Amino acid sequence: MEKQPIENLMSTTMENIRDMVDVNTVIGDPVQTPDGSTVIPVSRVSFGFVSGGAEYGAGSKTLRAPGTDALPFGGGAGAGVSVAPMGFLVLNADGVRMLPAFSPTPVDRLVDLAPQLAREIRDYLEKKQNP
Repeated sequence: MEKQPIENLMSTTMENIRDMVDVNTVIGDPVQTPDGSTVIPVSRVSFGFVSGGAEYGAGSKTLRAPGTDALPFGGGAGAGVSVAPMGFLVLNADGVRMLPAFSPTPVDRLVDLAPQLAREIRDYLEKKQNP
C-alpha cells in the first residue's frame, strides 16, 4: 500500500524532531569538578508539531498528472522546539541537591538553601563543642 503524501510529510518532520531531541537534551552530560563533585545540567524541552495538506482539483481532470489518476498535492508541516535550563543536580559527599537556574522569589531561594544552612550551623556547633 502506497503512503499518502501527508504521511510522508509527517514522517519526515517527526524523524527530524527525533534527531534534535534525545535524552541528552533533557539530562546533560555530567561534569566532574576538582573537589570531586559531579554537576549534571537539567533542562526542560517542549516541542510542537503541525502538518496539513490537501489534494487539489478533484473536479478537474486538467490538473491530474499525465497518465495517472493522482491529484496534485499541496501541504506543509512545521515544528518548533524550545529548550530551557532548569538547574543543576550537584552530587557530592554531602548528598544530592538541585540548584535551580532561576529563583522566581527570594522565599524560594531561602527554601532551597535551608538544608545547606542547617548543615553549616550543625558543623559550626560541633566544632565549637569539640575544639
